[in-house]
Amino acid sequence: MRVVDYLDKGASLDPGAACLTTDGQTMTYAAVQALSHRVASALRASGVEPGDKVAILSANDPVAFTCVFGISRAGAVWCPINPRNEAAENRELLDLFDCTVVVFQESFAPLVERIRADLAKVHTWVCLDAAPGDPVAGALGWDEFLARGAAAAETDDTEPDLPAVDDLAMIVGTGGTTGRPKGVMLTGTNLETMTALTLMGYPFDGRPVYLALAPLTHAAGVLCFPILCRGGEVVIMRRPDVGGFLQLLEKHHVTHTFLPPTLIYMVLGHDALDATDLSSLQCFWYGAAPMSATRLEEALTRIGPVMAQLFGQTEAPMMVSMMPPADHFRPDGSVAVERLSSAGRPAPLVTVAIMDLDGRLLPRGERGEIVVRSSLVMPGYYRNPDATAEASRFGWHHTGDIGYLDDDGFLFIVDRAKDMIITGGFNVYSTEVEQALMQHPDLQDCAVIGLPDDKWGERVEAVVQALPDRTVDPAEVIAFVKARIGGVKAPKAVHVWAELPRSKVGKVLKSEIKAELGTPVDG
Repeated sequence: MRVVDYLDKGASLDPGAACLTTDGQTMTYAAVQALSHRVASALRASGVEPGDKVAILSANDPVAFTCVFGISRAGAVWCPINPRNEAAENRELLDLFDCTVVVFQESFAPLVERIRADLAKVHTWVCLDAAPGDPVAGALGWDEFLARGAAAAETDDTEPDLPAVDDLAMIVGTGGTTGRPKGVMLTGTNLETMTALTLMGYPFDGRPVYLALAPLTHAAGVLCFPILCRGGEVVIMRRPDVGGFLQLLEKHHVTHTFLPPTLIYMVLGHDALDATDLSSLQCFWYGAAPMSATRLEEALTRIGPVMAQLFGQTEAPMMVSMMPPADHFRPDGSVAVERLSSAGRPAPLVTVAIMDLDGRLLPRGERGEIVVRSSLVMPGYYRNPDATAEASRFGWHHTGDIGYLDDDGFLFIVDRAKDMIITGGFNVYSTEVEQALMQHPDLQDCAVIGLPDDKWGERVEAVVQALPDRTVDPAEVIAFVKARIGGVKAPKAVHVWAELPRSKVGKVLKSEIKAELGTPVDG
């Protein structure tokens, strides 16, 4: 399936149904379809051919998201660009992906001005929302752009034939924290596998309503596809607002939503949570980073028995392993606390194994790198055969995560390979220390790192963020962790920060913490 086929499938069920809703304004399936045809026609009139790369630089916005379907309808490749990136990173990604057209919001015109001179491959810039007659950064206005394809808007006979499912659908940039960013190529097969796994593994009762607060450039965007092919409604939040999120959950009788753990912690800390009617919720996905088992147990009580984990990565989107709401509970209805720190079981269409450094598959219970085989896995990195070969050693996709499978088939992720700490000859997994820290009643979030140490090689240190109106005593926190996991794994120092540094999608940036704290000292 092409990306646009998810929209067209939903429209075939009821073209008059609500499709995209933002700020109280709704576009029906018929309206979104019609606009996607106009966008496709305008792209073709602008010289875009099947296989060309078209970037969208926008915050959450229904018209920008409709462009995704227009790009697909034109046979082009969608390149989501995160507007929170620095200018240099976005310039590098647009160049790496060979983008020829960039569609952007007026609020990002200053960024466009800084990078456009260095992007000779881009022949067309389109501003989504500039006022008529007020060109931004030398770009086409939205109406001017659509007018290019107006003649073919009603009867578009030039639409390409349905491409093979392995045709490139999108290119997604990875973080550039360890060198130059890479472009993950995702095909129609990859996205179709992800969508099928979502629909077969999680509750979908009736017409779904999905609330998108997280960026549509990442997980929140591709999770729209299973919603749309069931004729569901996507409620789009333009900007993060936990209070507004709770109001919209109740107002729109939302059935499905997704948040990373850090935002779920904020939901749990919001005064309005317990008074909000959440009875419509069927599935509250969490993922993109490890979640505190303690906070997850709280969420199961206060949000409801609807929490649903997904584990994947850009290279194998979303559904490497799955933990639907029912798996959070034992047969007697009690919370299965023993598996709350797991990532669920491998998805039905995915083979997961644990591998050592020599390519040997390890038995259950042994720790090693999590490797994957599936039609979910990318074909490779765009224009980067060396990185592709490295990621697919021994015929398996290498996730870079360290973990193990237990006797019941649940996958436990103990750390990123690069985050494992070796102190005094012992392996310490930062996620295990973070789970212990998050049991502390005064902590909202934390991050554990290893720093150079002349005596031990590395020492364990933690940065913590207190809950609002709480104070934290570092010595007391260290003693708290020691009592739970012992002195070797407990942090040697705890630093209390007002905020943890985060990426554009909410992940804690341990590299920045190390840069701030990483001066070697004697042990």
